Amino acid sequence: MRAIDTNVLVRLVTRDDARQVAAAEAFVARGAWVPHLVLAEATRVLSSVYGRDAGDIAVAVEMLLNHQDLTLQDADAVAAAVQRFRKRPALGFSDCLVLEVARKAGHVPLGTFDRDLGRLDDVERL
Repeated sequence: MRAIDTNVLVRLVTRDDARQVAAAEAFVARGAWVPHLVLAEATRVLSSVYGRDAGDIAVAVEMLLNHQDLTLQDADAVAAAVQRFRKRPALGFSDCLVLEVARKAGHVPLGTFDRDLGRLDDVERL
């Protein structure tokens, strides 16, 4: 399966450039894989460049999880991260994803200096 980069994923979500959206849709139509890093970068771009709030970002990730032509790396961990992010948006989606991927892999506790993240189960604040 082919993979996509952050800018392709952002085009699929924002739909802000008709030519690039068409090219992105054509590329993913045969199936495309979305790695964690691309998903995390895309959520950061949606927040910092496009001014999307936590609710919009959660909806976007859920849309990507349900996209017929996309396969998200560790989709179950991504879904768990979205649920956690909806409950604690101040954490940021990337932190939620890191924790859920660590849990799935059995590598907990997750060590952090982050106060908010450090309050969660399976996290150890250093």
